[in-house]
Amino acid sequence: MNANALSILLVEDNPDDEELTLRALRQNNILNQVSVARDGAEALDYLFCQGAYKARDPLQRPAIVMLDLKLPKIDGLEVLRRVRADERTRLMPVVILTSSKEEQDLVNGYRLGANSYIRKPVDFNQFVTTVGQLGLYWLVLNEAPPR
Repeated sequence: MNANALSILLVEDNPDDEELTLRALRQNNILNQVSVARDGAEALDYLFCQGAYKARDPLQRPAIVMLDLKLPKIDGLEVLRRVRADERTRLMPVVILTSSKEEQDLVNGYRLGANSYIRKPVDFNQFVTTVGQLGLYWLVLNEAPPR
């Protein structure tokens, strides 16, 4: 499978952070398809091909989920818990990308099986660099388990 076939699921409820993340990916020449879920319920529907996403091909899983924690409907930690509890998504790389500075969120994120926990930098240039490194690592360098 070539790198261009690998997609990203961005779970982000803040439109400004969504646009910044998409811009940062483009500026780092990460041109993979990005699907956006704007709350935890939509993210789960997308991942499990239910609700509005019931026609989505379940074999076309994202190569990485970039997950915010503070989400409407279902919070990011609960999304992570459900992803790890399901055989279909258990091994899917999930990177928490959040502005939360709460140590308990960090501990709970790893306890629930996050692959990485990254605090969103406030500075845009630093954010662009961080997202670029994320994309390079998870989409190019990382060896993922077979789908």
